[in-house]
Amino acid sequence: MTIRRLLPLAALAATLAVPASASALTVYGASSLRDALPSLDKRATYSFNGSNTLQLQIERGAPADLFLAASPTEAQALFAEGRCERPVTFATNVLVLLVPNANPAGITSVYSLRGGGKKLAVGAAGVPIGAYTRSLLKRLRLSSVLTRNTISLESNVANITAKVALGSADAGFVYTTDARSVAGRAKAIRLPTWAQPPVRYQGCVVKRSGADSAGAAAYLERLVSGEGRTVLKQYGFGLPPRG
Repeated sequence: MTIRRLLPLAALAATLAVPASASALTVYGASSLRDALPSLDKRATYSFNGSNTLQLQIERGAPADLFLAASPTEAQALFAEGRCERPVTFATNVLVLLVPNANPAGITSVYSLRGGGKKLAVGAAGVPIGAYTRSLLKRLRLSSVLTRNTISLESNVANITAKVALGSADAGFVYTTDARSVAGRAKAIRLPTWAQPPVRYQGCVVKRSGADSAGAAAYLERLVSGEGRTVLKQYGFGLPPRG
C-alpha cells in the first residue's frame, strides 16, 4: 500500500481516537473506593478524595459525571441543591482501629487509648471517616481520647491509612476495607459491633452542562448490579439489601 493511501487511514484513526479519550466518564469517588472502582471499570477517569472535598468541588463546577460518597450527607446535599439526581445506596462498611505491625505503643484495643500519650491519625470532622469516628467514640464514651492523645487531623481516609502503615502514627480509625489495603504493614483491631455507626455509601449522577448523564447512570446501574456487588464484596465492602 502506498504512503498516499496510508495517510487518509492514519488521519481517520486519529480522528476516531480523540472522541474515545475525550468522552471518558469522570467519576469523583471517596478515597476508600480507590482500589475497588478501577477494578470495576478501568476506562473511567477517577478523582479520589474526602467526600466533603469532592462535594465542594462539584458545587464549584468541577467536571464530574458521577459522585460516589462514603456517607449519605454529601450526595443528599447535592441532591437538595439540584446538582445531582436522587442518590442510591450501593455499599456499607465498618470501622476498625489500625495500628502498625510493630505496634510500638502496645495498643491492644480502643480502650488502650484512654491513658493518652499516643499519636493518633483521625479524620477531620467534616469528612465522613471523621464523623463516623466521633460517633463511634461517643457511643463508647471515649470522646476524651481526642483530647488526651496527640491528634493528626486528616482530610481523607487514605492519609490516615498511609500514616499508620508508615509508622507516623501509633493508630488511626479507618474502614475495614482500608485496613485490607495495607495488610502486611499494619493490622486491624476490631471495634465493638454495638458501637458501630451505620456507614452507608451513596452515589448520584451529577447534573451539569455537558455531563455524561447516560454514562454515569449506566455506571451506577452496573455498580449496584450483581457484577458491581461482586467487586465490592471482593474488596471487603458490605452490601445493602437489594432494592
